[in-house]
Amino acid sequence: MKIAFVGKGGSGKTTLSSLFIRHLAATGTPVIAVDADINQHLGPALGLDEADAARLPALGAHLPLIKDYLRGSNPRIASADTMIKTTPPGEGSRLLRVREDNPVYDACARPLELDGATVRLMVTGPFTEADLGVACYHSKTGAVELCLNHLVDGRDEYAVVDMTAGSDSFASGMFTRFDMTFLVAEPTRKGVSVYRQYSEYARDFGVDLKVVGNKVQGQDDIDFLREQVGDDLLVTVGHSDWVRAMEKGHPPHFARLEEPNRRSLQALQDTVDASYERRDWERYTRQMVHFHLKNAQSWGNERTGADLAAQVDPDFVLREQLVTPA
Repeated sequence: MKIAFVGKGGSGKTTLSSLFIRHLAATGTPVIAVDADINQHLGPALGLDEADAARLPALGAHLPLIKDYLRGSNPRIASADTMIKTTPPGEGSRLLRVREDNPVYDACARPLELDGATVRLMVTGPFTEADLGVACYHSKTGAVELCLNHLVDGRDEYAVVDMTAGSDSFASGMFTRFDMTFLVAEPTRKGVSVYRQYSEYARDFGVDLKVVGNKVQGQDDIDFLREQVGDDLLVTVGHSDWVRAMEKGHPPHFARLEEPNRRSLQALQDTVDASYERRDWERYTRQMVHFHLKNAQSWGNERTGADLAAQVDPDFVLREQLVTPA
């Protein structure tokens, strides 16, 4: 299952996504954790010190390798140079699986041990000196979107993505790549402002969206969130001594997380798992193609000098039972 955590800056989305990753890992299920926020905080939230987090390989730095691997023998893609972030898979493309080993994971993912369990961590990477003044955020997240387009994940397999703050992700089609989107909101007017933007776009594209109330101190906060977001409010999370210790660099064993917060994390997993029966691979593929054609017309054709609409395989639908070519 593909899960996104979104919210305004400072809402606690990275903290909540890291807790959810830890929760999933503790159950023994395979997890790929992806930091798609240009402000790279997921690694430290998962226990890495700043130096180790800074040494994580950036997905964007390995984009040629990623493109060449995913292209496989797809006859509709003339070369890796003509692939853009929205290029959809087709017959002959190589697909990614959560549980497998492959050259993309070898180059871009690092195993991270969390209380005896291991997850794969991937990061977009921060802006480099060469990017300053000439590159945008989406030039970094393109590799994430391309990988999600080619990721075939099944029941009890999880890819958890810590997204960029605010509503920036709507500038690409990546917001439609998820089975469930958790919007982390504080009980304030600013805290729910992103929800109003997200919910409108989510409704238009059939995106499953639930709100996680964070930094909730009492019933008044819960009532406020319920008034603002209605039935989209799934759970709330309050103060956590465990999180405070983690933020100081000394997290206790995850089993010592407060019971109310553990129940909230389980509710998130239950909600994700329940969405499995609603998966619509045909719609997923159709939306992928929709955004690819928009990007091709807007800038991709000019950038690559190719007709990128020709990359679309009209008979291809991404499904769990597809076999990746050698």
